Amino acid sequence: MRIDKYLKVARILKRREVGKQLALNERLFINGRAAKPSSEVKIGDEIRIVFGTRQILIRVADLRDSASKEQAFSMYEILEEIKEEYKAED
Repeated sequence: MRIDKYLKVARILKRREVGKQLALNERLFINGRAAKPSSEVKIGDEIRIVFGTRQILIRVADLRDSASKEQAFSMYEILEEIKEEYKAED
């Protein structure tokens, strides 16, 4: 399954376009490598998403073409969540 679709179905992102933009800006990684919007994911892959000062690392647990809200949460496991403090320059 394409990573942009996976992130949408798993309800990590609200729209596939957001996943596409993250990938194009090199803020989306699969197993430590920069991903393209069309990159394929499989069960067991680790996905790192960088949102400005926040990062999450998830492991793919399930692949589905569609999922209810309850099913979506079982599609991944959060391994790490990092929130960096914003530091304004003086």
